Amino acid sequence: MIPTVVDYADPDAPRAFTESLRNTGFAVLVNHPLPWELVEGIYAEWSELFTSGAAMDYLVGADGQEGYFPPDTSETAKGNDVRDLKEFFHVYPWSTIYPSEVSDAALRYRDIACELASTLLGWVDDNTPPEVAARLSQSIRSMIEGNTRTLLRVLRYPPLTGDAPEGAIRAAAHEDINLLTVLPASDESGLELLGTDGEWYAVPCDPGSIAVNCGEMLDLATDGYYPATTHRVVNPTGDAARRARMSLPLFLGAADDVVIADGRTASELLAKRLVELRGERAN
Repeated sequence: MIPTVVDYADPDAPRAFTESLRNTGFAVLVNHPLPWELVEGIYAEWSELFTSGAAMDYLVGADGQEGYFPPDTSETAKGNDVRDLKEFFHVYPWSTIYPSEVSDAALRYRDIACELASTLLGWVDDNTPPEVAARLSQSIRSMIEGNTRTLLRVLRYPPLTGDAPEGAIRAAAHEDINLLTVLPASDESGLELLGTDGEWYAVPCDPGSIAVNCGEMLDLATDGYYPATTHRVVNPTGDAARRARMSLPLFLGAADDVVIADGRTASELLAKRLVELRGERAN
């Protein structure tokens, strides 16, 4: 259940990438267009924003969408009753909240990552069997056209201090909601996926690599052909427990009116899942 490490420049990359998504829900890319030095710079400047307390000047508003989410407003994974041990900042294409203390590096990263994700969805289209493609309301790559939901999350898992609630971990087991998630390697390990054998497997995170995983929208649209694999971020031990962990996922969603499955649109599916993440009762 270890995802395939795929060389983006290899002529066979589209097939190998898509096969890994099919088999594990994940793939890992190397030699890709995302500059690693750009990612490292983002980790450094946003880590300072979080640790200095300056992020509190950009608290998430009443809409619950853009801005800074402190640890006490973090997500609760579906089916859990304990919040994840993390804090994060949300940036959407339409966002009006962006910290003046950091550069535009995260925005430049987002643009490159979105272009890369579009290419990867094209790979998926080209390598999806005709009988699976026939179930789709439209091509997978075209599902992102006109999308305003693509979310860049700048994410920090604080050092563990020993006072966390019982059972709390950095990110409890969950599946992503969107089509694809693009995730450059963190500065610390910890990401694991759940295999079909019920065992947990570490996702390779060598510096410079990118993990890509399927979300629920892609899973439902293809009737499970590309699985939204359960994954988590575990609590480290030893010296690593005293270090923070930075992460930079880009969640690539479908446009609101795209029919995902059974007549349900992307916006309907997203609204239901966001209620579950907030620990509320779904209507």
